[in-house]
Amino acid sequence: MRRIIIKKPNITINKVYTRTGDKGTTSLIGGKRVPKSHNKVSAFGQVDELNVLVGSSLVFLNNLNNKDFSILSKILVKIQNELFNLGNMLAVDKNVSLENMPQITNESINQLEDNINYFNDSLEELNSFILPGGNELSIRLHKVRVKCRKVERYIVSIMDKEKFDDVIVKYLNRMSDLFFVLARYAIFKLKDDELKWNPNH
Repeated sequence: MRRIIIKKPNITINKVYTRTGDKGTTSLIGGKRVPKSHNKVSAFGQVDELNVLVGSSLVFLNNLNNKDFSILSKILVKIQNELFNLGNMLAVDKNVSLENMPQITNESINQLEDNINYFNDSLEELNSFILPGGNELSIRLHKVRVKCRKVERYIVSIMDKEKFDDVIVKYLNRMSDLFFVLARYAIFKLKDDELKWNPNH
């Protein structure tokens, strides 16, 4: 196993296009060329999509100019950075060991759990399934939640083959839980009605 030491990100992007991918291949971290249909490329591509949805929620949140959401805004920025770190872990050639690379850890998961508990403490106990809706912020946060679940399912489906660190799935699982709580919190904080499932509707 080759070992590459990365002490901090050292990224320079002077040209958007390089032409190196014009034949349908791209490089993993470590330099190995793989088809753009490769499992790893699909995995970190889906994480990129997830990050865009988090960013969309963040922009909408900040445009509300509501000081009550200042903590939430900082949390979303942190999650966006952590998703880049998670993407690094997915993009590594499995024959390469990277030391000191940006990555998510069990501490990252602990912080997600702390945030879940913090925001959930403000909410009424659930006695029914809820319907996505209520307000625009809530529905954007739900979109993050369901995309996060989709990414998690895909990564689980290729775990055995790609030998990803278990912490990746744990992080995504907890992240989707957080965004469920945040979607409810958005309804609570903006004083909108939470829509509950009515099986007899």
